[in-house]
Amino acid sequence: MASTFTAERRAPWEGAILVPGSEDHDATRAPISKLHVLKTLGRRALPSLVEATVIPSVLFYVFLVTISASAAMLAALTWSYGSFLRRLVGGQRIPGVLQLALVGLTVRTVIGLMSGTFLYFLQPIATTVALALVFLGSLCFERPMIARMASDFCPLTPEIAGRAGIVRLFSGLTLMWACVHLLSAAMTFTLLETLPTTTFVALKGILSLALTITAIICTVSWSVRTAHAENLVLAPAPA
Repeated sequence: MASTFTAERRAPWEGAILVPGSEDHDATRAPISKLHVLKTLGRRALPSLVEATVIPSVLFYVFLVTISASAAMLAALTWSYGSFLRRLVGGQRIPGVLQLALVGLTVRTVIGLMSGTFLYFLQPIATTVALALVFLGSLCFERPMIARMASDFCPLTPEIAGRAGIVRLFSGLTLMWACVHLLSAAMTFTLLETLPTTTFVALKGILSLALTITAIICTVSWSVRTAHAENLVLAPAPA
């Protein structure tokens, strides 16, 4: 029953693949648009992102200004474990973003309770720098990081993935996201060093969200422009 409902509710072109286009696209194919890609990303990632990052951040801020820093850390961690256990007991798929957030938040909470809020916020800065280095390091290999992640959103055939334009896109986006992570780490560390904790928590969340949304829009725009240049269109994935 649940699977039938899911299938009926699936949006058009959900799970589509990229294929070479032609002058006259048939009824089973559609041109790529930025709006379609943004909607697809929103459907797939936004609910998990809100649950795994936004709500814990809001809880942290509320408990920080009303009770204490320790209570704020425990409130955010309790929410994350509750989300994890709810899915585990219900037999639901546990999103990767939730698993990563839970591990990171657990480590941060232990460090924060032992050493204070500065190290609690310093740990994710170090993680962000490490991710930037991973993105940069992947450029030295045949498949940069964005190329490895692309199949999670839209499967590519080896022929399309090997096109020079697509290869340049993946390398460029990998470099861009490495820079985004480094900029985020530098911005967060500067705010942490110069602002009171409550102001830091509020401002950091807003600026990080703005930076991420800007990077996503740039990613989508660049990807769609490349797809048009390569004459690629969307087609339903094989059943």
